[in-house]
Amino acid sequence: MQIMAGRILAIDIFDRSGIRMYIYVTPSDAQICEVCAASNDCFFLPSQVAKKNFSPLTGKCQRPTPCIGVLVGLYGAWLEARGVLEHLRNNVKNGGIQLSAEEVRALVNGQWERCISADTDRLGIHMIEALSYEKINPEVSIESYRYIVNEVKEVRHLMFLVPAYLRLMQLLFRTGEEAEALETIERFAGRFPTTKRGPHFPSDEQREIMKTKKAQLLKGLPLPLSV
Repeated sequence: MQIMAGRILAIDIFDRSGIRMYIYVTPSDAQICEVCAASNDCFFLPSQVAKKNFSPLTGKCQRPTPCIGVLVGLYGAWLEARGVLEHLRNNVKNGGIQLSAEEVRALVNGQWERCISADTDRLGIHMIEALSYEKINPEVSIESYRYIVNEVKEVRHLMFLVPAYLRLMQLLFRTGEEAEALETIERFAGRFPTTKRGPHFPSDEQREIMKTKKAQLLKGLPLPLSV
């Protein structure tokens, strides 16, 4: 019925790859360097991402502590995503495409929950939405970051966790939710103990950011740490 209505393509049912395009997303933040900001909302095909030494950036990040940036993979079976995918495939010789912030928000506001890729794309959509809405609607971003830190379980989504924790903490702090910001730092410490290391674990610099903010919060909050 969805095929007949034009909401999905018949070929989508037989595509088992799970990922048909990638988008690189960064927060709209003054702390993001020019190089990383220039690649925000750029789309790539899996064949490009699979190449040796692939980077979504056109140069090297200019910050001592690397900027927050996430390469999100999408299947993209809903109408708006199919349009982006077709545009991307037609421009692959140019290295990819870049959409405006408004176009990316239109993408994540499309009917993705009603298509066959909803479960595959759900966490990716929340990650894109969270990063894209920080300036214009922090509450939307906060809710999406909360969803990510609560729901990430599969290996392919582990790369979302550290950026989500960091940005959630900073947004909560910025919007005056100090108690929840402190709780977020505690959850981060519990999820990424310093005695362990892994490919998706925070860097020493990222741990230091959380440690510094925790000290700042404890100094200003007459609240006990959550257990």
